[in-house]
Amino acid sequence: MPMDLTCFLIDDDQDDHEIFAMALESVDKNYNCITAVNGQDALEKLNTDKTFIPDFIFLDLNMPVMNGKQFLQEIKNLTLPHSIPVVIYTTSSFQKDIEETKKLGASHFLVKPSSIEELSGKLSLLFQNQAVSYLI
Repeated sequence: MPMDLTCFLIDDDQDDHEIFAMALESVDKNYNCITAVNGQDALEKLNTDKTFIPDFIFLDLNMPVMNGKQFLQEIKNLTLPHSIPVVIYTTSSFQKDIEETKKLGASHFLVKPSSIEELSGKLSLLFQNQAVSYLI
């Protein structure tokens, strides 16, 4: 694991931004969280700053303007390294969403936990063992 890990959280809920940042900091204070409010905002950030290459992308499915599935389709057109894991980070636990997002290129599926402590534990597990793909 790199010392300074950068996570790119794409989620329209400001409360989720704060919760994710707190959980990430509890895993390691050197980890950074950059946010976008929807898929279009995220694509603009990735296209504008070519030096911005996150270690992980955390993607909500239900957002206005451009949702998570649309973003997964569009990110294929960027010149980002394809090795960046895209983690679906959503309240949905529907098997259909899991299957569709995997087909679209997501590497992990994380259902939003109910507490910061639980999220911290799942993030820690994910960062230690990227092979874990289903973290409900």
